[in-house]
Amino acid sequence: MQLPYVHRKREMIQELRNLKISNPEVQRLHILLHGPIGGGKSSFISSIESVFKGRMAQGALADAMGAGTSFTKKFHIKKFRDGKSGNFLPFVISDIMGLENTNEAGAHIDDITQALKGHLKDGYCFNPVGRLPEGENFYNSSPTLNDQVHCLVSVLPADRIGMMDTEEVHAVISKLREIRKKASDLKIPQVVLMTMVDNTCPQVKEDLKNIYRSKKIKGKMQECTNKLGVPMNFVYPVKNYHEEGELHNDIDILLLSALKNIVNFANDHVEEMLDA
Repeated sequence: MQLPYVHRKREMIQELRNLKISNPEVQRLHILLHGPIGGGKSSFISSIESVFKGRMAQGALADAMGAGTSFTKKFHIKKFRDGKSGNFLPFVISDIMGLENTNEAGAHIDDITQALKGHLKDGYCFNPVGRLPEGENFYNSSPTLNDQVHCLVSVLPADRIGMMDTEEVHAVISKLREIRKKASDLKIPQVVLMTMVDNTCPQVKEDLKNIYRSKKIKGKMQECTNKLGVPMNFVYPVKNYHEEGELHNDIDILLLSALKNIVNFANDHVEEMLDA
């Protein structure tokens, strides 16, 4: 049973390595992750880096303590090197401060809108109570298509989606929906990464191959659709590396399958910009 999985994993890695970007103005496709604190944004980035290095990588630091505030404070555009060739891969993933339930904490919606448009420079330190003013050092006043975001990814933890009906968490969902609307106005494609699937279903925790047979996981995917308005076929269940010391094909397949679709949507977007 492992051989087809290994072959599929190699195929997807090769496809992503050899991706031809559809617009000559774009050097690397730009993916932006956003979502509530502790959702797994930084862990996803580290997991993707591990897959392409062929070994565990620390990458973007994630908070293992489950703190109540965002561990990520700065806007960071992560480039990935292929572990085989040493070349940079044809996509980057931006990590941002997590969203919180008040306007005095977490990433500011206007800053995320600025990021979508390419106005934020790498290294910008988020200010929860206000957007980055024009003219500041980390404000890019003349963003190119290469600077803009080509796919927006909402990261939601499967084991907490059912708890998102309280008034406090509803505020986070409202922010997510508002950011999605701004991305839609910019015609940026959007998907959902549903993380921590192993904490949601015992059968999936036992064997990740059960993920698409699990009624519980399907129910959680439907909840993502209901809360954010993203069609269910654009909701991707994944498991990030967390406690594992070695790579596992089952985890890699889910990560690569989601990433391949995200990158393809981003590539479609920049191709459409040729005619804009």
